[in-house]
Amino acid sequence: MIKFKRSEITVEKSVISLAGNPNVGKSTLFNALTGMNQHTGNWAGKTVSNATGEFEYQGHKFILEDVPGTYSLRAVSAEEECARDFICFGNADASIVVCDATCLERNLNLVLQTIEVCPKTLVCINLLDEAESKGIKVDTERLEDILKVPVCRITARTGDGISEMCGRLYDMVLLEESPEPVKILYDEDIENAIEKIIPKISEKIKKLPLRFTALKILENDEKTIHKIEEYENTELLRTEYPEDISDSVTASVIRKAEEIAGECVETGDRAYKRDRMIDDIITGRRFGIPLMILMLGLILWITIEGANVPSEILSGFLFGIGDKLSELILSTNAPEWVEGVLIQGIYKVLAWVVSVMLPPMAIFFPLFTLLEDFGYLPRVAFNLDRCFKCANACGKQSLTMCMGFGCNAVGVTGCRIIDSPRERLIAILTNNFVPCNGRFPAIIAIISMFLITSESAFSSFLSSGILLLTILSGIAMTLIISKLLSMTILKGIPSSFTLELPPYRKPQFSKVIIRSILDRTIFVLGRACIVAVPSGLIIWILANTDINGISLLNRFSEFLQPLGNFMGLDGTILLAFILGFPANEIVIPIIIMTYLSEGSILELSDLNELRELFINNGWDISTAVCMLIFTLFHFPCSTTCLTIKKETGSIKWTAIAFILPVAVGIILCSAVNFVFHIFI
Repeated sequence: MIKFKRSEITVEKSVISLAGNPNVGKSTLFNALTGMNQHTGNWAGKTVSNATGEFEYQGHKFILEDVPGTYSLRAVSAEEECARDFICFGNADASIVVCDATCLERNLNLVLQTIEVCPKTLVCINLLDEAESKGIKVDTERLEDILKVPVCRITARTGDGISEMCGRLYDMVLLEESPEPVKILYDEDIENAIEKIIPKISEKIKKLPLRFTALKILENDEKTIHKIEEYENTELLRTEYPEDISDSVTASVIRKAEEIAGECVETGDRAYKRDRMIDDIITGRRFGIPLMILMLGLILWITIEGANVPSEILSGFLFGIGDKLSELILSTNAPEWVEGVLIQGIYKVLAWVVSVMLPPMAIFFPLFTLLEDFGYLPRVAFNLDRCFKCANACGKQSLTMCMGFGCNAVGVTGCRIIDSPRERLIAILTNNFVPCNGRFPAIIAIISMFLITSESAFSSFLSSGILLLTILSGIAMTLIISKLLSMTILKGIPSSFTLELPPYRKPQFSKVIIRSILDRTIFVLGRACIVAVPSGLIIWILANTDINGISLLNRFSEFLQPLGNFMGLDGTILLAFILGFPANEIVIPIIIMTYLSEGSILELSDLNELRELFINNGWDISTAVCMLIFTLFHFPCSTTCLTIKKETGSIKWTAIAFILPVAVGIILCSAVNFVFHIFI
């Protein structure tokens, strides 16, 4: 153990930076040390929040600054920049770096970078109880010998080891001389260049380590160099190194972290090898993407196969109640229009939305949440990162795309995780190319009615396969449009990002089901129902208001007929999409009401009756394919548009997000219609 020689106390308070990777228990330690003696605010010039607290040990006061969680001091995001700036230029007397004992190797990257700029660093190994349960043992004494800075064992959640940590922090802060921590050795050429630069800056740099400053000059890290110049109140020379050394420097840090972890960490071989073996398969170049597609196909098959019967039962039950309510209202001698508005307009649209949405959502969302809890979704982002980089976009966009499967508005909000404003905007503009849950019922119905007409045992597999191809088409179009945007109005190169692959965990099935039903299924269904009520009323009024014996619904439909014919659709379908702007779920009900010219939805006992209705109104295979395409590629719903406006703060970008998918849909539908009529 390192022994410190104390100096006399010359200051009343010492400033300490508290750093660490995200989710290592840093905030838990902060709360344990400061209790209620803390306050929050924003970093200067940033929207990133910070927390500052105070605690006392042996009569000496410490000001603790909880910096944002970061994986590296090589700042990319606003949070990482705030963390770097305080650790490097915040005049802290010392730093504490909290590490997760279950994945120490990854955490050591930040430790090594921190001790390079702040030699007075205390390393806290947290979550030791969780590590021991996984068969992982950390030799903290050996780690301290290697790093040459104090290392403490703590369990922040229970408070174990915190008192000892405070004692060692107290000793270190009052140290007469800074310790000399382990040095990262870079490539020989870089080391020689550092040695040449140090004498040239030694007279100018008084506060920061010379080696750290020389390295930043070599890396040509302009932002950090500018910060150093402000902090030291000087001007630094610039050097033109023959190549970009950033990757080489990063590789050296990673190698050193691996080397240290190899000496200090004993893993539970069985669990460690199992996780690595699984990762080698599901994130490998050969099997990663095929397995991802297979997993998505399996989820879709379970959803389709499992939702059919419940949808029929629920539909029969709800429409049966509607008939009883209709009889009840008419028996009171109420005007027919009252029954029409309440039952034929509002109730039956609501019944349709619930019966076609609830069963598939109640299956899809729990399955999706299970994959999330298991730790698979971050691996999806890892697999797709290469694809998005080819499109000059960010790999995090794949995560926001996954959110879009539930609700595109949620996907747009999720784009906040993307740090680059350019890439965030690309993700927002293209999120609607992935079908949300409101579009799935229409897509599944079209596939079942026109593309898979047999009742064989394999029909559900074929339906799932076509649905999978439809979704993959949306993903492919997302990549294509992202590439086009990055080459035109949103030019730029893709940024790198750090993605944490969490350990595989056994999902808690009961919690998953409850959380997915309450937080996702009920939320999305509730939003659809809120929109369906006024929409059903408006549709009924349009369908029952005549001009010269023709309803307004049919009048509008006739007006749109020429454009519909050009796209391989008809005016009724286009009108349904326009009136369905509040919610995608009501597109099919509007089509049915218009075709029936009844101003109400009739209970169709199965898809065969619905198919006959569509065929009698001019549908064929080309109409079905074009309908499938336009369902996938059309304007966002009203909620998503409002969310885009809120996130971008711009009507221009909201308009572009509205026009882009519509333009793609019109072009593709027109092309498919042309091919069908000329060649088929």
